[in-house]
Amino acid sequence: MNASWYDVLDVASTASADEIRVAWRKAVADLDPTDRRFRVYNQAAEVLLDPDRRAAYDADVAAARSDARSDVRSDARSDPETEAKDRPLAILEPPRPSAPQEPRVDTGEGRSLRLVPGWLLTALAGLVAAALVVAGVLVSKPSDATVEDDTQAAQTAAEHAIVPLLSYDAHHLGRSAAAAHPYLTSSYRQQYDKLFAVIRQNAPRTGTVVQARYLASGIVRSGTDRVDVLMFVDQATRNKQHPKTPVDYKNQVTVTMAKVGGEWLVDNLDTNIRS
Repeated sequence: MNASWYDVLDVASTASADEIRVAWRKAVADLDPTDRRFRVYNQAAEVLLDPDRRAAYDADVAAARSDARSDVRSDARSDPETEAKDRPLAILEPPRPSAPQEPRVDTGEGRSLRLVPGWLLTALAGLVAAALVVAGVLVSKPSDATVEDDTQAAQTAAEHAIVPLLSYDAHHLGRSAAAAHPYLTSSYRQQYDKLFAVIRQNAPRTGTVVQARYLASGIVRSGTDRVDVLMFVDQATRNKQHPKTPVDYKNQVTVTMAKVGGEWLVDNLDTNIRS
């Protein structure tokens, strides 16, 4: 059997979402975004961190294993002559009962109509009801194309938001905050303003200027209303200690994008800065 997504991230099939997220971050921590393995790890995390996709994937794996066991048992019974010798004669040649006569109703016109059994009508009614339910589910459940389009739109929005969100100038802090606000949900804007209040206190004293530069991104979790995007960003930082030559900080940021009124906005950030 081929390696599973669990094998790719080196986690158990019973691993929690937090354990999978930790394993994924560890796997991509030292990889360049252009590395083929980076894409593979992202695909594994994208499936296993989505409860619905993970459940479907687990079901497919279980079915594949069941089919493999069935094939082994089938191969073990592949000799029909040996199998026939081991069975009683009564089983080899069972009596063939005569086919029952189908009930009919005489119409009085030289023709007869076949009666449909009540159980068959009940079964047909059940199948029709089930088909209607399935049709309703298919209509209400977003298609793969819809999920893909929304995910791509969220990723593009995150790429546009990350630079103003992680940049600021001690000499123009009001302008820096105003540049980030349009990209934020109302709930995350409150959190951002609290964090930015700390910057307002310290940045003028140190003369800090941070200029972020977007490098690459990958999808951690896709969806139609919330999408997690892993982003790689460099932050060139100048201050009174380094007024001319900036210090570069490599930043891995997981950005949670939320769809609000048809627009994708930043709803959370989880950073991991490495100098």
